Amino acid sequence: MFHKILIANRGEIAVRIIRTCMYMGIETVAVYSTVDKDSLHVQLADEAVCIGGAKSQDSYLNMENIISAAINTGAEAIHPGFGFLSENAEFAQLCEECGIAFIGPKSEHIKAMGNKSWARHKMIEINVPVVPGSEGEIKNLEEAIKIAKQIGYPVLVKASAGGGGRGMRIANDEESLKNAFNTAKAEAINAFGDGTLYLEKYVANPRHIEFQVLCDKYSNVIHLYQRDCSIQRRNQKVIEEAPGIIDNDLRDKMIEATLKACRAINYENAGTIEFLVSGNDF
Repeated sequence: MFHKILIANRGEIAVRIIRTCMYMGIETVAVYSTVDKDSLHVQLADEAVCIGGAKSQDSYLNMENIISAAINTGAEAIHPGFGFLSENAEFAQLCEECGIAFIGPKSEHIKAMGNKSWARHKMIEINVPVVPGSEGEIKNLEEAIKIAKQIGYPVLVKASAGGGGRGMRIANDEESLKNAFNTAKAEAINAFGDGTLYLEKYVANPRHIEFQVLCDKYSNVIHLYQRDCSIQRRNQKVIEEAPGIIDNDLRDKMIEATLKACRAINYENAGTIEFLVSGNDF
């Protein structure tokens, strides 16, 4: 067990982690920006370090300052919470290189599964069901048009590095696909610094069902069953309901696919496998 953990986050997220560490007898280090110096998480932690100014990029996204704070306080691990650097492969790798445990997935897993076109290609390779579309990234508009003709409209153009609904566009015909391709690519470059795209058949009004998983380095995988995250606004989840009510046979097939996906990439740590469900298909 760790003796001291640095929490690279703020607000309620940091407070919850600190309280859990208190219960477990683990010392904590809070980090804060200049405007958060009087925040509750700063007061609750055993130690606190200012890591920069008010802007996130100057503080909670400042990898160098966070790593320095961990080294200077003798923290053995960094808990990123969620948001900020929690899904940043570069930061996870930096922790690994500095001999600091990153409480989250390995950098290689963040990098691989964060690239949605790569993840899609991998799932096709191991026969986990995916929505019809490109096997991986699409290289140009001509390829997108060819695939769209094969699977039929409407289609969804998506950013490989995307998230939060950014870099996604629906196209109902070839003319709108041209606009969707260019718009999604520009948005993806602006938002993620990566204009790589892939294409899927657009599924109207699906249910969004996901399975929470816990995996260790010995390929042991357990799932905590399903939750329904179908209520969304602008492709962002608003309500997560557990358990999600689905047919038992369908649930068992989804569990099998979930475990197969985790083992195929030798995943470690907590994670989520997400599915679109339409009728009795996923």
